[in-house]
Amino acid sequence: MLRSARNTRIARTFTLPTIAIIAAACGGEVKDLKDVAGDTANPVARITVPGPKDTSTGNVVSTSTPTQPVSIAEGEKVYQEKRYADAAALFATYVDQHPNNPWGHYMLGLSSWKSGDLERAESAFVRASEIDPKHVKTLLNLTRVHLDQGRPKDALVRVNAALVLDSSSGEAYRLLGRVRSALNQPNEAVAAYRLALSHDPKDVWSMNNLGLILIQQGSYEESLGPLALAVQLDSSVATFQNNLGIALEHTGRFTLATQAFKSAVAADESYTKAKLSLGRVEGRKEDPTVTPVELTTLAESFDREIRGVQMGGPIPKN
Repeated sequence: MLRSARNTRIARTFTLPTIAIIAAACGGEVKDLKDVAGDTANPVARITVPGPKDTSTGNVVSTSTPTQPVSIAEGEKVYQEKRYADAAALFATYVDQHPNNPWGHYMLGLSSWKSGDLERAESAFVRASEIDPKHVKTLLNLTRVHLDQGRPKDALVRVNAALVLDSSSGEAYRLLGRVRSALNQPNEAVAAYRLALSHDPKDVWSMNNLGLILIQQGSYEESLGPLALAVQLDSSVATFQNNLGIALEHTGRFTLATQAFKSAVAADESYTKAKLSLGRVEGRKEDPTVTPVELTTLAESFDREIRGVQMGGPIPKN
């Protein structure tokens, strides 16, 4: 068996950009691969080292140079070094020599996906799933490949299969949210992200993605809770800060929006979206009738909501 890797309520009425512009300004979703390779117990494969070339003909000269052993551990080391194309070459050789080892196909799929070869990644994950049809991570990463290929219907099949195997996987529900969003089913996406958070109340990317969809629907006030909590849990992610700034801007809270955009730029100085947003809101005067908000309170309220904790009770720490 494969080893699993470690895995609308618009507050006020004033002139706003279109939803398309809002979506472009937001940080959006990202790939959320968290797999870490570590298998060192598999047998080795071998690759042939080409001999030298004849300088007069340019042809490779036959040589008795011994082949170099390539182990799973070596391929994983190269993968962890983020040399994904090199890792894919190693694992391609490995699966040629060990076609029935699902881990080799799985690692070939990861390496190929990360190196941008979606076609080979798909075929490798499909083969790994054929050998070990109960490996959830294979199905989830195949879902990601289909999303990158622009095939959300196929992605839906894969993620649903994963949920049949593990209905408690927050990661699977988060991916289901991405798939539903790609299928232009925002309400279903919102439901999927909430399910993800019910299984993992600290899933900051589900919070961000949920907030983003609510922004796109014009539910700016409602988006503040998940985005404020995402920032509270991980303030280093520029995307979270930027999306929170967008939500605050569109509820007329320009001072807090300015702070969020500044934090986004501080987290990533190359983040052009945040810089443009900062220039748009900095110095704008707020309508004094806009209800002030405390982001910490909003974050705590949303935390209680996703944990099903009654107001007044302690917030669980785990």
